[in-house]
Amino acid sequence: MKREREWYDYLYVITPVYLTLGLFNILFAWIGLVFFFVPLIFAVAGKGKLYCNRYCDRGQFLDLLGKRFGISRRLALPRWIRSKAFRYGFLAFFMAMFVNMLVVTWLVFTGAQELGTTVQLLWTFQLPWHWAYPVAVAPGVAQFAFGFYGVMLTSTVIGLFMMVLFRPRSWCVFCPMGTMTQLISSARAKGSSCGGCSGCGAGCGAE
Repeated sequence: MKREREWYDYLYVITPVYLTLGLFNILFAWIGLVFFFVPLIFAVAGKGKLYCNRYCDRGQFLDLLGKRFGISRRLALPRWIRSKAFRYGFLAFFMAMFVNMLVVTWLVFTGAQELGTTVQLLWTFQLPWHWAYPVAVAPGVAQFAFGFYGVMLTSTVIGLFMMVLFRPRSWCVFCPMGTMTQLISSARAKGSSCGGCSGCGAGCGAE
């Protein structure tokens, strides 16, 4: 028997709305910090990967496209992508790119570098995005928004690519936020038999 749908089953709308808002005003990118801090707060509070499995809008969005619309090939991920080495390596790379974004923001904030009104896609391509800067604010504030939107857009594109090639939520297997919440949960549960996943009530496939 199917369970009744809850309010959190409709959080998938957040992903397209967030990306669309960033097309018109880049400052909306700041909202994305919620998606960074809330999963970590859940994990620190002992909720394990509850956020990933129940409240993650991107995971729901990929599920919607892959399953309901049949876009996904639904193939299993290669073992090397599911390995801890790849997950931790991707987390390290992701954090290095995030720190680089913060450094650029600081340089703009201090006036050592000019504001760049572009969005970096896949950490490589500089996409013009000047039209999405209709309200002038402190350059450092705007620079963070451009950089952070690039991070969110890049991770979404990778998620969509993985969804098409493999299973709908393949991105969740090596998502940096998922890996960090897993590390936090494992640290909290060290020495117990739960493996750091208590409280989630479901499996995200990260293991």
